[in-house]
Order: sequence, then C-alpha cells, then structure tokens
Amino acid sequence: MEAPGQAEARRESRAIVAAWACFGVGIAFGLIALAGPPRPIAGEDSVAMAAAGIAAIITAAAFVLSTGIHRRAETTPMPRWQTTVAHASTVAITLAFAAVAHLGVLTGGEILALGLQGLEAPAVGGALLTGVASAAGGWLAFQAGVELRTRDLATLLFAFLTIGTVFAMITAADPRWWERHFSGLGTGWAFNATIIVAGLLVATIGAYIGRDLHRWLGDGALRRIAVVVALFAATGVALAGVGLFPVHRAQLLHDIAAFGALGLFVLSAIVVTIVMPGPPRALLLTTAGTAVALVVALLLWWPFGVYGATALEALAVGILFVWLTTLVRTLAALVPQESLPSRSPSPLRHRVDPRMAA
Repeated sequence: MEAPGQAEARRESRAIVAAWACFGVGIAFGLIALAGPPRPIAGEDSVAMAAAGIAAIITAAAFVLSTGIHRRAETTPMPRWQTTVAHASTVAITLAFAAVAHLGVLTGGEILALGLQGLEAPAVGGALLTGVASAAGGWLAFQAGVELRTRDLATLLFAFLTIGTVFAMITAADPRWWERHFSGLGTGWAFNATIIVAGLLVATIGAYIGRDLHRWLGDGALRRIAVVVALFAATGVALAGVGLFPVHRAQLLHDIAAFGALGLFVLSAIVVTIVMPGPPRALLLTTAGTAVALVVALLLWWPFGVYGATALEALAVGILFVWLTTLVRTLAALVPQESLPSRSPSPLRHRVDPRMAA
C-alpha cells in the first residue's frame, strides 16, 4: 500500500505537470487568438477578453480531467440517485471554476490597465499572459479535482462573489451606484452573471453538505438530509433569480427573489442545525449570533437610518458567510472523509436495496 506521504507527493507532481501543460496550451491558443496588431490590456477586443475565454476553458478542462483521474471510481457502487447528484454537482462546479477564471482574468486586466494606461501588448506578450492565467486556473482546478471538500466550495463561493463584484464596480456605467444598493450594479452583465453562478454554487454547497451529513448519519437520516439539500437548492434558485431579474427591468420579481433568498438561507441554517445530532456549541452560538446580527443590521438600516441599503447588503452577506464557514469547518472536523455509497434506492425513503446490501 502506498504511504500517505508518497500519495500526496504524487498528486502534487501531477498538479505541477498539469499547470505546465495548461501554460503551454494557453500560450498556443493565445498566439492564435491574439494574432495581428498589438491590443490593449482591457476593454473590447483586448488581451484580457481573449485570455479570459481561453483560461476559463482550460480551467474547466483541468477540473474535469482531475476528477476523472482521482474520483472516477467513487460513484461506481452508488445507487442511481446518488450518482446523479454527484454528476450534477461536478457539472455545476466545472461551470463555477470556468466562471471564476473568466471573471478573474477580466478583473486582473482592468486593474493592469489602470496601472499601465495606454499599454498595448503584442501577440507574444498577450499569449504569455494567457499562459500564466491558464496555468494558475488549471493548477487550482486540478488540485480541487483530487479531493474537493465542502469548505473548499464555500471559499470558492466567497472568492467568486468578491471577484465578480469588484469587476462589476470597476466597469459600472454609473460610478455612484453605491448610493442606492448593490442591485444598482445589475445594469451590467457582470454582476448579474456573478449572482446567477453564485446561486448555482449555493445549491451545490447544499448538495455537498448533504453528502457530509450522509457520511456522518448514514441512510437512516436520508429524509432529513433531503430537506436540507432541497432548502439549499431553493436558496440557490432564489439567489439566481436576483441576477435573472435585474432591478431596473423587473423590480418586483427582483425583490421577491432577494428577500426569498435571504429567508430561505436563514431557514436552511435553522434546519441543518436541527438535523445535526447534538450540534457543537460553537455552531449553536454562531447560529444564534447570526440571527441577532441580522436583526441588528436591519434595525440600523431601518428605522434608525445609520447606513444605506448597500451597507446592509454587504453586512448581510458577510454575516451569512461567517455562519456558512463555521458550518462547513464543523462538518470537516466531524465527518469521515471516506465516500459512503447509499444502500437505499431513493433518498426519500429508507429501504435497503437487497442488491446493495452485500
């Protein structure tokens, strides 16, 4: 049997090889896409636009390849429903990695353009930048494909929201959007796309939380776990609706989706805390503190008027992310890391399938 240290070294070696391969492929595609006269770093028909698309495709491919190499056999003993959930989660995460790479490169391009105003990069220089971006995204995605944990997804969600919001702020048509609320950024595609993908990630995090709870509690808790997964999925759908219905086009639907996402997230937090057997004191205190902090934040916004809606939205996201981080880190400490194939033919009824009992 291979020693843990040797296995870790082999995985790291594969990730480094994958990064170099992504670097080479990125350069090759960059040379093709950027052939011709020098281009600006950011903006229309820029280096960043081409590099973002190439890096997104390569990053997604690296995650799919790594998942196939390291976790292909994980779903073999699982029933159909569990395999379907696992494959759907993989597709969602692949899209999320592509979106992170795409927006990350665009954001980096905008920042570089601010510091290097007037610079135009030739095809070779642009291809090198594309290679670097592809290598970074490919390395991170390949590492994630080896062993993706729920807390990694929570970190990915927070990083993606941060990158997408920063890009939306940099490219906002109205520089005084912050005087109203974050939804004022929804007049551009970047913020709406960020929120839609974030909703997809929230639903996927719910599926991974369900996976962790199943590893901990077994098939006997499948119905309760299904409720948790369904609530997180509904939260993700509502959050995606915030991006699908921009405030300047459909304010009523936008507001319904926004308040629905907040309410569903709070309900999800309560239910998952109840489902966990004897939840740790730290999680209970964090859950209670989150509820109190949200109420205080709302009161400071209205009726006291200490700050505007933009600050309220930022505080709410920060408070909820603190709770989510506490939850996923608690699960990481308590839940076995080994995959647990279910012996039940359905997540809604606990009945052992005789063909799986062996």
